[in-house]
Amino acid sequence: MREDSLFRDEQLEVRLIQGRLQFLALVVLACLAVLALRYHYLQIEQFEQFVTLSDENRIHVRAVPPTRGLIFDRNGVLLAENKPSYTLSVVPENVPNMLELVDKLSVIVDLTESDIERFQEQFHPGRRPFEAVPLRYSLTEEEVARFAVQEFDLPGADIQVELIRHYPLGEYFAHVVGYVGRINERDQASIDAEAYAGLHVIGKTGIERQYESELLGEVGYEYVETDARGNVLRVLERHHPLPGKNIYLNIDSELQVAVHDQLRGEQAAAVAIDTESSAVMALVSTPSFDPNLFVSGISTREYSALLQDLAKPLFNRAIQGQYPPGSTVKPMFGLIALEEEIVTPEFTVFDPGYYYLEGQERPYRDWKDGGHGTVNLSKAIEESCNVYYYELANKTGIDSLAGYGSRFGLGHLTGIDIPGEQSGTMPSPEWKREARGVVWYPGDTVNVGIGQGFTQVTPLQMAQTTAVIARRGSVIKPSLVQSVGEQSFEPVIEDVIEIKDENWDLVSDAMRNVIHGTYGTARAIGADLEEYEIAGKTGTAQAISIAEDVDYDDLELEKRLRDHALFIAYAPVEEPKFSVGVIVENGEHGGSMAAPIARIIFDKLLEPTHTDSPLEESRVAN
Repeated sequence: MREDSLFRDEQLEVRLIQGRLQFLALVVLACLAVLALRYHYLQIEQFEQFVTLSDENRIHVRAVPPTRGLIFDRNGVLLAENKPSYTLSVVPENVPNMLELVDKLSVIVDLTESDIERFQEQFHPGRRPFEAVPLRYSLTEEEVARFAVQEFDLPGADIQVELIRHYPLGEYFAHVVGYVGRINERDQASIDAEAYAGLHVIGKTGIERQYESELLGEVGYEYVETDARGNVLRVLERHHPLPGKNIYLNIDSELQVAVHDQLRGEQAAAVAIDTESSAVMALVSTPSFDPNLFVSGISTREYSALLQDLAKPLFNRAIQGQYPPGSTVKPMFGLIALEEEIVTPEFTVFDPGYYYLEGQERPYRDWKDGGHGTVNLSKAIEESCNVYYYELANKTGIDSLAGYGSRFGLGHLTGIDIPGEQSGTMPSPEWKREARGVVWYPGDTVNVGIGQGFTQVTPLQMAQTTAVIARRGSVIKPSLVQSVGEQSFEPVIEDVIEIKDENWDLVSDAMRNVIHGTYGTARAIGADLEEYEIAGKTGTAQAISIAEDVDYDDLELEKRLRDHALFIAYAPVEEPKFSVGVIVENGEHGGSMAAPIARIIFDKLLEPTHTDSPLEESRVAN
């Protein structure tokens, strides 16, 4: 027997082992108890929370964009529609490697650097998680087919059929309807992110911008179940979007197209207004551009070409162009002088071809060499005598001219329902002191009397002030929109200018003689006119200053330096229905360049034809 076995206590060893086993058993039981408690906590007490988290991993809320409202002309011709298009979009949260994905997509579809730049610009802080970001619009059928073959290797990318904005009449309504464009960071800072969830465009100009909230509609939502790759398995719940409201304009598209075509090649503008309601029947600015270029994101090259074009096609001359009105203000100033009893119908001025202010040696010239002889107010309007109006303005004074001129609509916004309108200038001593920091001189007043100097108007203001004359003093705010959805708009009367009937009659007769009189400056457009009569006034405005001792020679001047041609008119004379304002930049003579455009407008409005129209394919039942 070995010696160590004699001293071993077997019972002690058994107790020690049993104690250790019991301790381990307690530890195991304690661990099981902790696990059981944790299991109870997670599966029972925290059940709702973890069910929600689990659903969030497989269920996503996806915005459903509304259909944007349509825009029509007054006769139901479609001006802005929504056309289906294949759009390649990416959900960034489902993309393991964005650079690798874009490289793969570049092989499948035609992606330009501009596409990629615009795609990257849409990653802004306000973007909703798991919201698809468009990469390319208007994919071809071939590109869609190539994508379908490779889709398994393109996690996060998808092609959807979306509605994109389209303008059937393109350049004809670019300055009126405007266009939509991609939402950029500046837009994002000012819009409600919830209202634009799932949307990628917003109204940028024109009616699209002015009535954005009405055209937009309300976003809908759907809960979708996705797999681990982000692919939608099924729609669990859907809240339908509300479409935007349709808008009907006052504009007659056939008239708009006809006037635009007549002015094509010129830098010009024309506005026609319904005198009863101040509804805008046509608002044309040339040259124009194709608004469809902006819908999906215009390329840098195309945008630079538009910006650098010296003819400024993006510039809406009808509401933003500010020009000296020239002699088109003479009927208005004649009314003011008559009403203030500064002149009478019998008051005459002898016109030798020039005018001198007392104490000055500088002559103020008439446009006609040798002058017009003895002239009263009627003859001064018919033949556009400057010398008469130099004297009239000097006698009336700038305060009366500016005060009444402002009430007629000069020097402030008309309030038309389109963004970007400019106010023009009805100068006064106060205006000159604030704007130029110098005092008013008598020579400033006589220049105002013939629509030169500091005076500036927009073509819209020309048509609007003419409508005030045609209505005999009623100032009604012009409007482009006839109705939004079910809501129609009534005319808004802003002022009524009280002038005696005999003064209205005298000026109206004189404006009629401009077209139908023996010596009228626009008599060419009335030579064959028998169905109705027009009352109007021609105007010529200097584009550059000519020294008083230098004769104006259009043959020696580049076209861009020649005088502007202007014309205002209303018709029919006895019961005015429409007023017109036309300007042709560097057109030189209002009677020969601007007046014929007004004649075309009146002919189409007062003598509508019933022949087939090239616009029929765009017409929708009203």
